[in-house]
Amino acid sequence: MVTMDRAHAPSAPPRAVIASGTGRYADPWHPFPATSRRIAGALRADGWEVTVDDDVDHALARLDGVDLLVVNAGDPWRDGDTPLEHRRDADADAGLRSAIARGIGILAVHAALATLRDHPAWREAIGGAWEPGRSWHPPIAEVRVPVVDPGHPITAGSSGFDVFDERYSDLAVDDDVRVLAVHEVDGVRHPAVWVREEPTRAVVSSLGHDERAYDSPELVALLQRAARWAARV
Repeated sequence: MVTMDRAHAPSAPPRAVIASGTGRYADPWHPFPATSRRIAGALRADGWEVTVDDDVDHALARLDGVDLLVVNAGDPWRDGDTPLEHRRDADADAGLRSAIARGIGILAVHAALATLRDHPAWREAIGGAWEPGRSWHPPIAEVRVPVVDPGHPITAGSSGFDVFDERYSDLAVDDDVRVLAVHEVDGVRHPAVWVREEPTRAVVSSLGHDERAYDSPELVALLQRAARWAARV
């Protein structure tokens, strides 16, 4: 397991960067500025130094000294239903690969399952993706999210929680991830939260469509624990 060298003194707060969707990383469905503010607030309340960067490529290219990368952004390959040019920013790709190689923690939130498609290292790190033509979600609603692995530090002692959210279903999820929580649609269980430890520690939460999701104190607490586990702080 790769261990990251902290670029700041041990007594300093851990550093997080939230790459928040605007421009080609925005979409008509997700209020990324609002949800990024809520995520930033949750992390700051837990002792983090947080930067919200609304230029995703800029954020990825400047991860030196950062303990945690949070991605809260949309699909760069389409604008609504309109396909867009596939374009990989070389500096962003190099920055992401370098950060993963040194062991940066990753927290991928909701639409992050459909973003950074130009960067194969992202898909490898998080162990899953929204697959167009296969993945879908029922109408947004108040839902129960059962915990299926209460032995992990992120979900320790929890049986589940309630949240007003979308339920991403039929995602492409790798067999070797560790699923912590699920949701159910028509009697079928789907992964909702999972972790992966190679090539770096990553936590994926398919939850967090809009601000109402972050009104769930249990989801906020889960993300706080997820951030510390991913970054080893």
